Amino acid sequence: MSTSGEHGYPDTGHTRTHLPGGAPRRTPRSSSRSLITVVGVVVLLIAAIAFANRDNSTTPNTPAKGANQPAAAPTAASGHTPVPTKQNGIPTNFPHTKQGAESAAANYAVALVSADILKPARRSEIVKEVFVTDQQAALTDRFDKAYSKQFLSNIGLDQNGNSAAGHTYVSRTAPLGTKSTAYSASAATVEVWCTGVFGTAGEDSTNPVTSDWFTMTLELRWENDDWKAAGFSQKDGPAPIPGDGKASSADQMAKAVEEYGGFTYAR
Repeated sequence: MSTSGEHGYPDTGHTRTHLPGGAPRRTPRSSSRSLITVVGVVVLLIAAIAFANRDNSTTPNTPAKGANQPAAAPTAASGHTPVPTKQNGIPTNFPHTKQGAESAAANYAVALVSADILKPARRSEIVKEVFVTDQQAALTDRFDKAYSKQFLSNIGLDQNGNSAAGHTYVSRTAPLGTKSTAYSASAATVEVWCTGVFGTAGEDSTNPVTSDWFTMTLELRWENDDWKAAGFSQKDGPAPIPGDGKASSADQMAKAVEEYGGFTYAR
């Protein structure tokens, strides 16, 4: 699924089922270089294990308070506890801070590109929990028009967003990082860099599950003691060079979606 345009309204002309094209594949290494690489990896693993097992008893579990506390690095987790509550499966009651806005944006990105957004019954709940009140009616209407019966049929789903027998529709997103490009006590703009898997798992699927990379930008407002989205947009990338991993079977992909639970994201 995708959105386009500066307001982030759904676009039925594009679904997140493609891989970035034109990327070169890695060439095979020589045996000597492979041995050096293996030794290097083993050394790094040993160092990582030693670091993980070191005595941290003198290190505080939470960051120190006060004006002299260093700011979290852009790629480092803050260590703050995730939100304790959820409504309709979506985290709520984010802290009234920049980190709280980034946490909200990450979790909302997951909800907006989930398989549930294609199900009319769940879509209304997602819109209610994610968006500010004055945008809910308009966005519900636009989502309903975008994810029409014809659109759902084109990707192998019925009018209720369900797969045909023997198929499993997959749409799961994992945020890799967030960046605030604007912040105030009443509003914030947050970019969320994501990867995910999208498509239909099934032996005769014409829309097989593939991976994708994209960045979602969410415009947030502080409303009713929580961060809510006022709009969003989406663009491709940044994407790495595809790896050499062997693709899993349709059955393995379907089982993975059913057996592995998702996360609540906190900046």
